[in-house]
Amino acid sequence: MPQIVVTIDAKTYRMACAEGEEAHLVELAAQMDGRINELRGSFGEIGDQRLAIMAGIMASDELSDAQARIAGLEAELAEAREREREMSRGGEAGDRRLAEHLNGVSDVLDEISAKLEDYRR
Repeated sequence: MPQIVVTIDAKTYRMACAEGEEAHLVELAAQMDGRINELRGSFGEIGDQRLAIMAGIMASDELSDAQARIAGLEAELAEAREREREMSRGGEAGDRRLAEHLNGVSDVLDEISAKLEDYRR
């Protein structure tokens, strides 16, 4: 299992991760470091632990918002798929009605043709 070293709030941490996840973990650590620096700029020195907790809550809030957006988009997608299925079923019914109508027209034309034949005789 690979190990990497990341720096968050001017402190280094050795972390293990899954093979191939090294760059992703480095990026996540950089994002956390950025949040802490942003909070420190806004609130000053309020304690390392408090800054870390606030940064974690900010990240959790963004995750919660993203999950809500994903759930909304999944619901919209399900509705769109259902409308598509309904339209497809409606199209099939329309095709059947058109075929029935054309068969009826064909029957009428056959009757007219037969009457014309009788008339000619």
